[in-house]
Amino acid sequence: MSDNNVVEDEAGRRGRNRIQYSVDEAPFPLLWPVLGLQQSLLCVAGIISAPIFIATQLGVSDQPEIRRQLLSIGLFTCGVATILQNLIGCRLPIIQGANTSFIAPMAAIFSLAKWSDESLLKEIPVVNGTATDEPWKMRMREIQGNLMLASTTQFVLGATGLIGFFLKFIGPLTVAPTITVIGLYIGQFAIPLCAQHWGIAFLSLALMIIFALFMTNIRLPLPTYSSRDGCHASRTPIFQLLPVLISVGLAWFLSFVLTVTDVLPSNSTQPGHMARTDVRISALYDSPWFYFPLPFQFGMPTVSAAGYVGMLAATIASTIESTGDYFAAARVAEVTPPPPHAVNRGIAMEGFSSTIGGMIGGLCASTSYSENIGAIAVTKVASRKVFVVAGILLVLAGVIGKIGAVFTIIPDPIIGGVNLITLGMVTAVGVSTLQFIDLRSTRNLMIIGTSTMLGLKIPDWMASNSQAINTGSADFDQVLTVLLSTPMFVAGFTGCFLDNLVPGTEEERGIEKWRQNMEGVWCNLHNRRTYIRVSLYHSIHQKSQMLWLLPNVTHL
Repeated sequence: MSDNNVVEDEAGRRGRNRIQYSVDEAPFPLLWPVLGLQQSLLCVAGIISAPIFIATQLGVSDQPEIRRQLLSIGLFTCGVATILQNLIGCRLPIIQGANTSFIAPMAAIFSLAKWSDESLLKEIPVVNGTATDEPWKMRMREIQGNLMLASTTQFVLGATGLIGFFLKFIGPLTVAPTITVIGLYIGQFAIPLCAQHWGIAFLSLALMIIFALFMTNIRLPLPTYSSRDGCHASRTPIFQLLPVLISVGLAWFLSFVLTVTDVLPSNSTQPGHMARTDVRISALYDSPWFYFPLPFQFGMPTVSAAGYVGMLAATIASTIESTGDYFAAARVAEVTPPPPHAVNRGIAMEGFSSTIGGMIGGLCASTSYSENIGAIAVTKVASRKVFVVAGILLVLAGVIGKIGAVFTIIPDPIIGGVNLITLGMVTAVGVSTLQFIDLRSTRNLMIIGTSTMLGLKIPDWMASNSQAINTGSADFDQVLTVLLSTPMFVAGFTGCFLDNLVPGTEEERGIEKWRQNMEGVWCNLHNRRTYIRVSLYHSIHQKSQMLWLLPNVTHL
C-alpha cells in the first residue's frame, strides 16, 4: 500500500465516525480542561459514594466533617492514581477511582466482636478522665494498615511480571464476559440515583443520545490559535466531543430552575427532592478552602491476619477487573490490546497508588472506572493528555475543599441518567469482543452463557445469603465470600477456566485472531515506522518479562 493510500485510509477511517483524538494525539490545549472536567464528572458519583459507606462502617455517619475529610482524601488519591496510571502505568486512557468492593471485607472485619465500641473503649487509655483516642480512628488505622499490605502485594504481582504471565491464558472468552458483566452489574447502582427523579434522569439520558448520535456532524466555530494562521475560527464537532458535559450542564440548569420555582419538593420525604440543586448546598459553605492529606494523620496503621486476607481477596478481584478494563479501554480507544508489560505496569501502579492512599487515610483502593471507558466510546476522545488533566483536576478538588464540594451538589438523577448510557457502552464493548471467536460453536456459546450467568447471579445470591459459607475457618470464609460476591471475578474466572479446560482449536476460541490483534493488525504494518516499532517490541519481549521497567517502544 502506498503512502497516499495510507493517508486516504486514515481519512476514510476518521470520516466513519471513529476516534477523534487517539491516545497519543492531543486536542487544542484550551479544550484539555474542558474534556478533562467531563471525565472527572463521571467518576465523582463513585468517589462520593465511598466515603458515605466508609463513614457508616467507622461509626461516624452522623459527623459530616469526617465525611468531607474522607471525600477530600478520596479525590486526592484518585487524582494521583490517574496521573501515575496514564504516565507510567498501562498508559491507556484510564480514570482511577475508589473501589467500593473493599466495603465488603471492611464490614466483615468490623463485625468481629473486638471492633465493637465496648471492646475498643476498654483498650483506650484514659488521662484525667478523658479518653486519649477514639474508636473510629482505631478502626480506620486497622483498614489503613491492611490496605497498604494488600496493595503492596498487588504491586509485587505487577512488578515481577506474574500478571503478564497469566495473560497467555486469557482470550476473548475471558475478556468478553468480564467486560459485559461489568456494565450489566454496575448499571444496577445507577437505578437508585435515577429513581430520585426519573424525569431529570431521562432528560440527561436523552440529551446524551441526541448530542452523541444525532448532532455529531454539527461543527461550531470556536476561536483557536496556531503559529501559522494566528487567531482564527475553527469548526469543531463540539457535540461529539462534549456530550456528557453539555448534557450535565443543561440538566443541572433545568434542575436549578425547578428548584428556585419550587416545582421540585423541598420536603425530603417527598419523591423528587434529591433532584433539587440545594440539597447539599451546605457542603459548599461549610467546606474549608484548603485541605492537605498528610501521611499517618490518624496515627500509625495496624495489621491483622484476618484483615489482610479480606483486603487481599478484594485486591485480587480488583486486579482481575482492572485487567479487563485495560482491554476495554484499548478496544474503545482503537489501539492494540495491552501487551503483558503494559498490564504489569498498570497493576503495579494501582498497587503503588493504593499504598499511598492507605498511608494518607484512603480506605478504598483505586481501580479503573468502567464509566469513563464507556465515555470514550461516546465522546471519541482518548487522548492521554486529557486524562492526565482529569487527574490534576481531581487532585485540586481534593486539596481545594470548595472545588470538591461543587461535585457533591450535582443532583443524583443527572449522574444516574448519564451513567446508564456510559455503562451500556461498556456492555456493548464486551459483546463486541466476541467477534474474534466462532459464534457457531456450541462450546463457545455454552462458555459465554455460563460465565455471564454465573457472574450475574452468584453475587446476587451471596448478597442475600452472606452467612452461607462455613468451612470452619473464619478467614477462609471471608475470602470466599468476597470473591463470590464480585461479579467480574466470577465471570472472568469461569470463562478463563472453561476456555482453557474444554478442548477447542485456536481458531474456534478466537486465539489466532486475538494474537494477530496483539501483534498490531490494528496498526498499518505497511507503514515502515509502525513496523519497526512492533518488531522492536517483539525483540525486547523475548528477552525479558520485566518489560514494565523498560522504555516504551509502542504507545503503551
